[in-house]
Amino acid sequence: MRVVALAGGVGGAKLAAGLQEALPAGELAVVVNTADDFELWGLYISPDLDTVMYTLAGIANPETGWGIRGDTFSTLEMLGRYGEDTWFLLGDRDMATHVLRTARFRQGRTPTEVAADLAGALGIPGRLLPMCDERVSTVVKTPEGTLEFQEYFVRRGQRDEVLAVNFRGIEEARPTAAVREALAAAELIVLCPSNPVVSIGPILQVPGMREALAAARAPKVAVSPIVGGRALKGPADRMMLSLGHEPSARGVARLYRGLVEGMVIDRTDGDERGDIEGLGMEVLTTDAVMRDAEDRVRLAREVLRFGEGLRG
Repeated sequence: MRVVALAGGVGGAKLAAGLQEALPAGELAVVVNTADDFELWGLYISPDLDTVMYTLAGIANPETGWGIRGDTFSTLEMLGRYGEDTWFLLGDRDMATHVLRTARFRQGRTPTEVAADLAGALGIPGRLLPMCDERVSTVVKTPEGTLEFQEYFVRRGQRDEVLAVNFRGIEEARPTAAVREALAAAELIVLCPSNPVVSIGPILQVPGMREALAAARAPKVAVSPIVGGRALKGPADRMMLSLGHEPSARGVARLYRGLVEGMVIDRTDGDERGDIEGLGMEVLTTDAVMRDAEDRVRLAREVLRFGEGLRG
């Protein structure tokens, strides 16, 4: 079964890894948010893309979900000795990814081409696809002013109330040919349990993306990142609340109304099933928490079976 997953962040990366394990080699394409990309020390950094890439390659740090397992931080320590503010943790091996990506960009390669090079070098059997090749940047409006996303998310530890989220440059972005082709050929499209506002949100806001999804014949299934009213990781619940959305599986379903035919929610939220069905979605209630690699594969297989059923 040819599957396209939309993902960003640790939760999305986990399910993408489960799908990769559950599917025949080469059957998975992952479209990843790149609106949290930024530059630091002259290097172009793609946090969501790299989190997904390292997870699919089996080298992600299992304790944090981001970065590389067993990485060291000698370069960062030296930068600190030089007086630099080392608020964004970059490991030594992780740094190699950013050095090479930046060099390839300066040679005129596109983000799609560079992602394919890096994923191939790490032995990832499927396709890792940036949502677009244009530069898009998430900016967050807070009571303290407008912040670049990594300033809000990492440097300030997500402590600010989010009043609005905008994606600078999104108007000029377009789905790449690789993304359009993957969606058109897909037999199932999965919206992973990523933050619906700042991970899945920017993917869907790329002009032409919703149209490409609507044109795809494959059923679309979303997995809720909210369990029992709380985000399993990150600020999705607080962000949804401050932006006027209910922080619940039902609230996530409302954001995806008209886009997906199926919704996967945790058993904890089983009492929301009827409301979600009222939005015109089929609902799968299961254990949606991925505690380890076995859980990732189990949930992925359940999502695949659910999607198969929606195909009729």
